[in-house]
Amino acid sequence: MALWNTIDMIELSKLNGIHVMVNPDLIRFVESTPDTVLTFTDGEKLMVRDRPEEIVEKIVVFRRKLQLPYLVKE
Repeated sequence: MALWNTIDMIELSKLNGIHVMVNPDLIRFVESTPDTVLTFTDGEKLMVRDRPEEIVEKIVVFRRKLQLPYLVKE
């Protein structure tokens, strides 16, 4: 996996099993209908295999990685 993928995006799985990289800053809603549907800020939707709880955890990890340089003091 390229470095930019691990810093700027989270990895999710579409219903067909294909992995996609998603910018979590562009996610507006996460719904369970019963499939998980992401709605982005531009209104586009994406159905994924990941459960809403898993997506939230991935976003939390993503945000922590962004804050890490500011939390580590030399």
